[in-house]
Amino acid sequence: MNSNHLLLEEPIRMASILEPSKPTFFPAMTKIVGTLGPKSRTVEMISGCLNAGMSVARFDFSWGDIQFHQETLENLKTAIKSTKKLCAVMLDTGGPELQVVNKTEHPISLEADTKVILTPDQDKQATSNLLPINFHGLSKAVKKGDTIFIGQYLFTGNETTSVWLEVDELNGEDVVCLIKNSATLAGSLYTLHVSQIHIDMPTLTDKDKEVISTWGARNNIDFLSLSYTRDAEDIRQARSFLSKLGELNQTQIFAKIESIEGLNHFDEILQEADGIILSRGNLGIDLPPEKVFLFQKAAVYKCNMVGKPAVVTRVVDSMTDNLRPTRAEATDVANAVLDGTDAIILGAETLRGLYPVETVSTVGKICAEAEKVFNQDFFFKKTVKYVGEPMTHLESIASSAVRAAIKVKASVIICFTSSGRAARLIAKYRPSMPVISVVIPRLKTNQLRWTFTGAFEARQSLIVRGLFPMLADPRHPAESKSATNESVLKVALDHGKASGVIKPRDRVVVCQKLGDASVVKIIELED
Repeated sequence: MNSNHLLLEEPIRMASILEPSKPTFFPAMTKIVGTLGPKSRTVEMISGCLNAGMSVARFDFSWGDIQFHQETLENLKTAIKSTKKLCAVMLDTGGPELQVVNKTEHPISLEADTKVILTPDQDKQATSNLLPINFHGLSKAVKKGDTIFIGQYLFTGNETTSVWLEVDELNGEDVVCLIKNSATLAGSLYTLHVSQIHIDMPTLTDKDKEVISTWGARNNIDFLSLSYTRDAEDIRQARSFLSKLGELNQTQIFAKIESIEGLNHFDEILQEADGIILSRGNLGIDLPPEKVFLFQKAAVYKCNMVGKPAVVTRVVDSMTDNLRPTRAEATDVANAVLDGTDAIILGAETLRGLYPVETVSTVGKICAEAEKVFNQDFFFKKTVKYVGEPMTHLESIASSAVRAAIKVKASVIICFTSSGRAARLIAKYRPSMPVISVVIPRLKTNQLRWTFTGAFEARQSLIVRGLFPMLADPRHPAESKSATNESVLKVALDHGKASGVIKPRDRVVVCQKLGDASVVKIIELED
């Protein structure tokens, strides 16, 4: 399966570039997170996104009410049943987001080189020279010369829906600003971002807590995307809050790094979080443009080495309104994959974009092409060197499974797991073939009722590069006392054959526990 993989370091035949891409059951090893919203909430549209390669659905609570998101989620459940594609659910908090409030919802035109006042008095009406905001401490947080960005989808530098302001004077609680570019603000809410300024509001706001304890708890969310994560304590507080909400003690917390504060505390945040989201929209405002790529490369590397998912945002903004990405965007997606990114988040592109399904499909195709030239050998050696010796028992088994699979050119690695940890460790070494993670449910009790674990663990691997989960029958134990657990292995092999990743005479590497021992074995299939 992988014998024809080139590496970027090798000379690439120009003719091979023109060969059409072959469709596969797993569109790409890199995962795609789609944000569901007005343009992507029907069963038909969600089904299209799932078939195109979306494996995590993101619900952005910085806008929209609980009922709106619940209706969308019910449609997602219907689409999952009809397409038979697994999909995880991510709740994205609003966080301490500063907003301009426009109660009339009439568009507001702002003229370059004129002045506008930002006021915390929300009873006032938004006009071309007065914008009410939801924060009383702005005049204390900024000084003359500071930069403020306002826009419905945040300033990217080439649009007329966002405005760039410079603080001119402070007048009590009001902030008088000079408008640097002409723009028209449309809609009821716009985000306000002050570059490199600490905003004295909690990371997990009261509104976020209400959403998590109602909508989040009712729907057993797989991931919490914690907006504006500033330090490790933010993660600890969020985890403490989730632990009191029943099943949500299993929810993974992904830290969104979108400010200089988060960047400064990156190492401690990485230690505490389950994964990292590189929020390049906001961070691209806090950082000079020439520094954004450095942060991306450093952050993805650190995530890769400790085996935690790294997720990148804002990749194909232009596909919000167009069927094709720009050449720079296509290259950007590929470079994110070559850096080692686990998943790509699509925001406005699927939320309000005109072509949600085509966007998921296009990004998936670019990821698949980049994966073909990913230097797995170099990555493997780099990771082994970082881990060092002596390795833990599990780390040694995981790296051995990947090394064996590469040596025998296996078409797939099958890993039996209960917690999902073994499968994630195998994926950490970025094998060039898919890893089918067979999650074996475990029976547990809280003295009042019996429940099976496993569903969370299976869905949470849908954001890890190269991992493709299947939930096994709970009657098959993950740890077999016999030499082989033939029945559950047969189910996994049949799944691989049905999905086209396993063919006759292929070699398959299996990683499982036998009693107290962990075993890596190579199976050669018959015709």
